[in-house]
Amino acid sequence: MDTLISIDDILALAPIPEPLQAAFLRVANGLVQRGKQPKGKVMGLLAQLLQNPKKYAFSKNKVTNLAKAIYDLNKQGIAVPLSEAGAAYLPAEPVPDVAGSMEKQAVQTIGLREGPLPYAVFGREFIEEGALKQMETAASLPISVAGALMPDAHQGYGLPIGGVLATEADRVIPFAVGVDIACRMCLSVFDLPPAFLTREPHLLKKSLVELTKFGMGGETRDKFDESVMDLPEWQATKVIRDLKDKAYRQLGSSGTGNHFVEWGIVEVHEDSQPNGSGLNLPPGDYLALLSHSGSRGFGANIANTYSKLAMQKTKLPGEAAHLAWLDLNTQEGQEYWIGMNLAGAYASANHHEIHHKLAKALREKPLVMVENHHNFAWKEQLADGRDVLVHRKGATPAGPGVLGIIPGSMTQPGFVVRGRGNIESLNSASHGAGRLMSRTKAFNTITRSQWTKALEEAGVLLVGGDLDEAPMVYKDIDTVIGVQLDLVDVLAKFTPKIVRMADANRKEGRED
Repeated sequence: MDTLISIDDILALAPIPEPLQAAFLRVANGLVQRGKQPKGKVMGLLAQLLQNPKKYAFSKNKVTNLAKAIYDLNKQGIAVPLSEAGAAYLPAEPVPDVAGSMEKQAVQTIGLREGPLPYAVFGREFIEEGALKQMETAASLPISVAGALMPDAHQGYGLPIGGVLATEADRVIPFAVGVDIACRMCLSVFDLPPAFLTREPHLLKKSLVELTKFGMGGETRDKFDESVMDLPEWQATKVIRDLKDKAYRQLGSSGTGNHFVEWGIVEVHEDSQPNGSGLNLPPGDYLALLSHSGSRGFGANIANTYSKLAMQKTKLPGEAAHLAWLDLNTQEGQEYWIGMNLAGAYASANHHEIHHKLAKALREKPLVMVENHHNFAWKEQLADGRDVLVHRKGATPAGPGVLGIIPGSMTQPGFVVRGRGNIESLNSASHGAGRLMSRTKAFNTITRSQWTKALEEAGVLLVGGDLDEAPMVYKDIDTVIGVQLDLVDVLAKFTPKIVRMADANRKEGRED
């Protein structure tokens, strides 16, 4: 008998609402046990259902009721987008033209190079074999120009998380950007001493509980600045227009998985550089707010729509299928490019909403704000002057003098860094510590007592979260930072103290 399907398998497909999870699990395992269907085939069927619920809702089959439930949610404006893991189960069959009357990019069948381009690997001894193999495949694409792998790298879909890939300037790979387009870090530093944490812990915790929203149903009513929703790009394509209302409701909210908003202490270091630290702050300790989140359902839908389209337009060998690209000289390529960049602006606005509301709760204004994003593609030039498109999937921009934030975990510190412009890394650094184990393995191996002990030892108060984000699922951040000191200068250290994450019943399938 084929292996049974678990609830983790179901949630890895998409953020299935909790009331439907038991039904999905029951139907899936009924097909495996009584229908004698292989697990992979059943997962593929569920992925197709989620991708096109209307088709399955109005045909008589084993999953009709599930499809009707998802279809009804969609009509209510509640999206249940496939994750990258879910999209990987979709069959390679022609799909409807999701972009309407777009100019057609000719379908191509393309082979890989005989061998990969050379690329730099930082901290190779800390990187799993699967990520190395994925990077080798990416470097074998005929459109690849250069690449690099960061020390927090681990296996994902298409490009590994922690992978940096420069392609020809008019070729963009949606799966090399990722599902959570423009996932972002943002740090606000306040003119308040660390003692404020011990003096007003209830205020700080209350502000996180009342003023942050996470995961499915994580929508906000009161907005500080809605101007991002006035951008003309919201009218650029039907795909974007259909997502605008949902995006507005989610403005100022956070996702699930490894997303967080947390209070902590930032220690600004003495700086040996003659031009100052780059933070324009005197050395010392300050109260600070750090957040990590992205473009929510808007970015996920853009990613899933155009990743699927790319895989139909550009046919590649099986091991490289998720690295299919779109041509920026075509309508569909331009539509993805517009959507990706809009997701970047939207993700930044999400963080600004969160930080403004929490700063207002303190009746303070930040002394300085630092932010950066990953899961994005930038038009850049290599050292030899060639124009390229640099995809950073779970990698932080680290050009000369560029500020960024590299977080650790709920108990490990994060670091404010300044890029050194390392050519070999393609002006990049890691985006975090990197996972040591999958979410499923975390649930199967880590106990709640171990998790609680780690939080107590670090003096961290956690609101929400679950075992798949426990500190022990991550690599040691000090080690990861230590192997990339040629890539960045460390300017400050952030220590988390009060951490807010999605509640355990709001988990979605996430890749990073």
